[in-house]
Amino acid sequence: MQFRLSPTLRHRLAESDRALYGGWICSGSPVMAEIMAGAGLDWLMIDMEHGPVGLSEVQSLLQATAAYPVTTIVRVPANDAVWIKQVLDLGAQTIMVPMVSTAAEAEAAVAHASYPPRGHRGVGNALARSGRWNRVDDYLAHAAEHTSVIAQIETAQGVENAEEIAAVDGVDGVFVGPSDLAASMGLIGQQTHPDVVAAVQRAFEGVRAAGKPVGVNAFVESAARGYVEAGARFALVGADVGLAARGAEKLAATFIPAADDTQRASY
Repeated sequence: MQFRLSPTLRHRLAESDRALYGGWICSGSPVMAEIMAGAGLDWLMIDMEHGPVGLSEVQSLLQATAAYPVTTIVRVPANDAVWIKQVLDLGAQTIMVPMVSTAAEAEAAVAHASYPPRGHRGVGNALARSGRWNRVDDYLAHAAEHTSVIAQIETAQGVENAEEIAAVDGVDGVFVGPSDLAASMGLIGQQTHPDVVAAVQRAFEGVRAAGKPVGVNAFVESAARGYVEAGARFALVGADVGLAARGAEKLAATFIPAADDTQRASY
């Protein structure tokens, strides 16, 4: 029996004539992941950097979303050869690497994700979900077709180096994170500050000049639409925990008068 892997985010972007909208999986819950997967979004991101998600959880989350027509990527916790190797062996096909600020760091991410001679990813596909336990024809020979690397720019330095980062062979796209970018600019918590928005758009220009697709994180609808108009090809527009929190708050506010809301006010 031979197995065909699903398209990477690179393939989805190449085939789409519109921007792709995604959701964040931060909770680590397979139930929440499956709910998000069936919602109609184009892509999902499992977050190992800030969420309570370890290797076992990554595999469970990938399995939970696999039955749905959604592309799932994994943001690894760091630009690290061991983390990237293990996440790819768990079956992640697209990875996002955080805090990439230079072309050299982008090169390292690609090397971590690539088999020799391009890189130094360890060979364990026969024992792992990546090659579906040797059910994918010629997985090793065609691994580059089955994997995709997205570099994440989150610093002012990264913005200035955006074109060089995007131009690295093996980087399939660049994702801009306004929150950490704002912090690096001395504007922590001000993701929609005009200077931050301008920096995000400068990063867009650099990435697009290199001929690569650019994405962005934007939970405010007007910001997301503005970034898409400015050239973003993929965007994260919500998170499982945020949707649950706001939904629960709305439910409480519907039934509990504000004057009686002492419990919520204490948090």
